[in-house]
Amino acid sequence: MTAKIPLTWLYVPGDRPERVAKALVAGADVVIVDLEDAVAADRKSYARAATSELLSDRHHVPVHVRVNALDGPLARLDIEALADRPGLACLRLPKVTAPSQITRVAELAGSPPLFALLESALGIESAYAIATAHPSLTGLSLGESDLRADLGTAADTGLDWARSRVVCAARAAGLAPPPQSVHTDLYDRDGLAASCARGRALGFLGRAAIHPSQLPVIERAYLPTAEEIAAARDITKAAATDAGALALPDGRFVDAAVVAGARRTLSLAEHRPPP
Repeated sequence: MTAKIPLTWLYVPGDRPERVAKALVAGADVVIVDLEDAVAADRKSYARAATSELLSDRHHVPVHVRVNALDGPLARLDIEALADRPGLACLRLPKVTAPSQITRVAELAGSPPLFALLESALGIESAYAIATAHPSLTGLSLGESDLRADLGTAADTGLDWARSRVVCAARAAGLAPPPQSVHTDLYDRDGLAASCARGRALGFLGRAAIHPSQLPVIERAYLPTAEEIAAARDITKAAATDAGALALPDGRFVDAAVVAGARRTLSLAEHRPPP
């Protein structure tokens, strides 16, 4: 059986083991234990030790760990403590700006998959080089709060070019579509839904969350609709009888790229059937 396509990625502070335990049963596809922004400076060592203990066993939900910033001393301590833990599914690397950072971490960490977070203009400009830096790198995503501050933009649309750049870089590198960055207003469900719809239109797949209450909103936004599933089935059925470009009965032109997109839709529907 193929792995379930992740749509929801739930952040939880690494120094709060009780919250990590709740996150593991909250229904997220991936739990991200955060050792960086969510942990105060005087609790970093405790968070690392607690996370190492957590990862001594495998869990039914993949557990990623966001380590501390790569340009500081704590990242190496995090990586050395966690890289060989059996419950670690991926190391998430914050504030990546250059492909050399990926290769250095890969050499230090060994075999764990890596995931790069691009949070600055320099990181965005280097997106494709970062995405292809090492075979251990399995994904890209944006850190929009830091990127917004770096660019000095208050308008949400000011990040759209960077968003598209990351989506294109991931695709060009053969990586999965990136998940969206977090929506920081817990009570703004309508805003979260609208933002997810915008992200989906830009090519993102799924989204990070900071609270379990956001998970159903993200799922609804990213699961294919019944109409999308039906259209995808029509396309793949037509393609099964004709290997070249063709037109459907309703006049839509279908080529190989459209067929591939339809198959991705059906794959997602198979893993996460809509209610």
